[in-house]
Amino acid sequence: MQKIEIIALSEDSKRIIERLQRRQIVELCNISDDSLVEYNTSYFVSLFEKEKSKTEQALEIINTVAPEKVGLLDSFKGKRAIEKHAFGKKASEYEHILDQAEEVLASHKKIAELKAHAAKCSLSIDMLSSWLSLDVATAFSGTRETAMLFGSIPESMTADYINEQLPAGAYAEVVEGLKQQTNIAVIFLKEQKEECQKALSEMGFSSVSDVSELTPKEKTEELKAEIADCEKEIELCKKEIEKLSVNRRDFEFLIDYLAVREEKYEQISKLAMTRETVIISGYIPEKYAAGLIRELEAKFSVAISLTDTAEDDDTPVLLENSKFSEPVEGITEMYALPGKKDLDPTPVMSFFYYLFFGMMLSDAGYGVVMVIFTAIALKKFNLETKMRKTMKMFLYCGISTVFWGALFGSWFGDIAQVVAREFFGKTIKTTALWFEPLDNPIKLLLFSFALGICHLFLGLGANFYNLWRQGKKWDAVCEVIPVYITILGVAPIAAGILVSVPAILTKIGGYMAIVGVVLVVLTAGRTSKSFIMRIFGGLYGLYNMATGYLSDILSYSRLLALGLATGSIASVINLIGTMPSNPVVKAIMLIVVFIIGHVANLGINLLGAYVHTDRLQFVELFSKFYEGGGRAFEPFGTKTKYIKFKEENINE
Repeated sequence: MQKIEIIALSEDSKRIIERLQRRQIVELCNISDDSLVEYNTSYFVSLFEKEKSKTEQALEIINTVAPEKVGLLDSFKGKRAIEKHAFGKKASEYEHILDQAEEVLASHKKIAELKAHAAKCSLSIDMLSSWLSLDVATAFSGTRETAMLFGSIPESMTADYINEQLPAGAYAEVVEGLKQQTNIAVIFLKEQKEECQKALSEMGFSSVSDVSELTPKEKTEELKAEIADCEKEIELCKKEIEKLSVNRRDFEFLIDYLAVREEKYEQISKLAMTRETVIISGYIPEKYAAGLIRELEAKFSVAISLTDTAEDDDTPVLLENSKFSEPVEGITEMYALPGKKDLDPTPVMSFFYYLFFGMMLSDAGYGVVMVIFTAIALKKFNLETKMRKTMKMFLYCGISTVFWGALFGSWFGDIAQVVAREFFGKTIKTTALWFEPLDNPIKLLLFSFALGICHLFLGLGANFYNLWRQGKKWDAVCEVIPVYITILGVAPIAAGILVSVPAILTKIGGYMAIVGVVLVVLTAGRTSKSFIMRIFGGLYGLYNMATGYLSDILSYSRLLALGLATGSIASVINLIGTMPSNPVVKAIMLIVVFIIGHVANLGINLLGAYVHTDRLQFVELFSKFYEGGGRAFEPFGTKTKYIKFKEENINE
């Protein structure tokens, strides 16, 4: 990574910025200099963000009202490529597309209002349902001499009881008596109003809140008609939205167009200018610098300088690896990008990542399925960069799975043996090129531990190299060599617990273990000034090494556990499929159970292999040499969701 500074004429600034945005190879930095003028673009950024949000809402509404039919594999198609001139031509329709988005939002808002009104009408109908037998409008207040009240008492009461509480001459009629409420209509002389209201109040009477000039039955019919009208209006609004759904791709374009402009104006605020010039500063990967400089100098009057990054610079990180290691860069990014003093752990872990994944899945049939699926995806679909890397990772993991499955004799479990036995009456002892783990699990366990030790030694070796290149040669020797000697010495002794180990190896291992322990005790506390504290520090370091590496090595038993799980479940699936005695039924059931069972088994164990392979890298390997803490390289570019520019090669 290098720092780049571009000084150009102000009149060329817009075109230079647009080129940098399309190239997506420069991360712009803020320029802090009181003698220079900075651009304030907050208004434009806010405007574009608001319009983008509005269009996103419109697209979401369209996708809800008129969902697009998509195939199972459409998610692999990636973004639509667009030429620069086509992008500019479509951008000229910006205002028209935005108007259409606002039409969608207006229709959606109207639908929401209509639904709210219909819900309100439904609630009113529910409230009127207990008043339907009343043949008088609730707005009726009485005659010249009498008055009427309509309301409810929050208890179940009879008409006789209510009339006993009312003054003489007043009369109450129960419209409908409910379990917890009694609806009544009361008529009384106007001069009895206060006395009557007092009596009703003592019973908890409350007047109806929604009075009407219509009877409850008539009001209900009116409300039902309003609901029907609302539903018709809603359908019309939905049809308007459906009509606009043909512009779905335009809305997607506008979202990305506004995202591009928003990003552009956000980055413009990082520039500085004088009266005649503009100054652009940022970071660029060294491999892209020469091509960009040639292009800018050929088209503009510019002065460009490149410098190496300083120790105190906030230098971003861009990973670059071989085709073999590149697919697992996402695993490194998931953990943390390398810090300034770190090695890139991607090439360190890549081989073992594929190796362990295949060993955990360990079924050649599943591996073949993975290879076929990922190969088709890579060949047939225009995958985005990250998705392409992921597909390549699973392709290599699939190849590894085929390798280990063939060694262990697992092809969709023991399907070959099952078919030969159940349908042809023949016996196939094994298809394993090496051995079957179920027959000799101890052998696989020890092999897993041996691979684990190699994996840990790789991490220690990376730590040795990292310290050595930093000039800490003595630290490199003290932190790595004693551990190597100790583990190599203890390994044959520990293996002797499970299997027979030649005496000579055990004897040599014992001597190496003693030498390693002594070296650990003498070197682990080397930073202490006091001799006694060095010894105590050494003993503490020995304890940490013993417990830490013991638990690390035991972690690799998961290679055995997951490998056995995959094969065992696959064999059980095959066994279930051959349970019927009738050959025809057995064949049909085996096909059905085979497809369903092995798809489920592949999905579950694929996830398990992925998770546990990641864990072995993050916990066991990275802890030996890697700290992380780097910042990702975020070039000024087009952060689009639906479209992408066709690449222009400037890096040759």
